[in-house]
Amino acid sequence: MMTIQTIKSQSKHIDKFNINDALLKIIEEKSQNVVEVINKNIKALGSVTFANSLGAEDMVLIDLIQKNKLNVSIFSIDTGRLPSETYNLITTVEEKYQLKIKLYFPEQEKVESYVNTHGINAFYQSLDLRKSCCFIRKVEPLNRALKNKKAWITGMRQEQSQTRQTLKEEEFDEAHQLQKLNPLTSWTELEVWAYIKYHNVPYNALHDQFYPSIGCAPCTRAISEGEDLRAGRWWWEDAQNKECGLHVK
Repeated sequence: MMTIQTIKSQSKHIDKFNINDALLKIIEEKSQNVVEVINKNIKALGSVTFANSLGAEDMVLIDLIQKNKLNVSIFSIDTGRLPSETYNLITTVEEKYQLKIKLYFPEQEKVESYVNTHGINAFYQSLDLRKSCCFIRKVEPLNRALKNKKAWITGMRQEQSQTRQTLKEEEFDEAHQLQKLNPLTSWTELEVWAYIKYHNVPYNALHDQFYPSIGCAPCTRAISEGEDLRAGRWWWEDAQNKECGLHVK
């Protein structure tokens, strides 16, 4: 599994001028495959949507979708506790690509009930309370966003964590009863950042501060030497629990 020790914040140390021809060829071939996978499902299913969480992988996907004029609707989930850098990126993306990202929010009454019952930062207290918070702020809004859709796209990769090492490029999402596309599943961290730098794709400023994976502000921290890429997500929990419920099979 790739760690910060091996990548040394590739967001800082890769630029378009030190990407060699071999690496460029790989990302061009993989980019073509991404477009083909998405197009195939658009033709077969019609209604395809992209759950854009505004991570580095999602920036690659949004660039490919927009440049190739793919008929894909794009949405994101605003949990109410995102870092300011993420909100800034939303504005940048909308201006650069001349699009509007549809935002879904958690239900107000459920958030108020959770906070007033358990406390504003109750997710630190137990795994059940953390997953309950994630369900209210992420899973339920995702369920609404995917309603009546035939397929959805994610930016997940096998290399990201223990829980994603068998991730397939295409699979049927039993939980939502629709097709799920993970077209970047075989991409490496190096390839993601080579694409971003070569094509001048905007990305979250927190990546330059050793945040390879970014979620809600109170549940995300920078990672240190030797830690894997998702070590900063829910860092107080065991590695096998580090999913929010959006991608549970």
